[in-house]
Amino acid sequence: MIGFLISTLTQGALYSLVAFGVYITYSVLNFPDLSVDGTFPLGAALTAGLLLRGANPWAALAAAMAAGMLAGAFTGVVHVVFRVRDLLAGIITQTALFSVNLLINGTSNVALERSAKTIFQTGDVLGGVSLGTRRLIVALAIALAVKLLLDLYFRTKSGLLLRAVGDNAALVTALGKNMGAVKILGLALSNGLVALAGGIVCQADRSFTSTMGAGQVVFGLASVIIGISLFRKASFVRATTAVLVGSILYKACIQAAMQLGFQPFMLKFVTAMLFLLVLVLSGRKGETIIRA
Repeated sequence: MIGFLISTLTQGALYSLVAFGVYITYSVLNFPDLSVDGTFPLGAALTAGLLLRGANPWAALAAAMAAGMLAGAFTGVVHVVFRVRDLLAGIITQTALFSVNLLINGTSNVALERSAKTIFQTGDVLGGVSLGTRRLIVALAIALAVKLLLDLYFRTKSGLLLRAVGDNAALVTALGKNMGAVKILGLALSNGLVALAGGIVCQADRSFTSTMGAGQVVFGLASVIIGISLFRKASFVRATTAVLVGSILYKACIQAAMQLGFQPFMLKFVTAMLFLLVLVLSGRKGETIIRA
């Protein structure tokens, strides 16, 4: 039971960054960004490549986030400058990133060597703690730090403007603000968080596969819907807190499926069915909840 709890909390915290990114695009910007499935493995691929070359694990994560932000900005430019529909802009980026991710390491699968240090091994503060507990502590610390930083950002003028673009684009234009630039910024921030999550998961699993991004959009949306549905009437609970809780609960369901004997190759099917269940139980098919 303890092992199940630690594993669930760790996975939920690690992947909550994906949920935060999806929350920004789908809930705040009202932008259906499918490039998430490409930026997640982008962060993992870059992190794996840098660690194999002896880079500092924290520096590798910074590089992964920067790469994700560039990819998100590219999606924004395709949409804003070239006037491509939001959904198609994300698909274009996702398709291009599939080749980019393979190009980074020259292969679709990378396993980190034992000598490669990760963020879960550096430092003496947690030296006497087991690896599983260390992963949990680091994952929760990163997730909470990102949550608090997002809360602070959404209070700034830039953050309020980002919200306004999704809620009332006409008002933003009337205020003389560049709505396109705000969208590009939001997409860059979102995909930066997703790529950061990919880099952290790569270090936790000590591996990269080109297909590890499949289904990340589904996971992110389900986490947002679950979290916001649970705390819809609790106005004192911030949306980022709800998304974090939703991520943990969603991963708990996946962990429970594994405990029931589902094979790893069936997990994507379980994920899809679970997402369908979440949409049906939400009553409004999730659309209004996502925009809540």
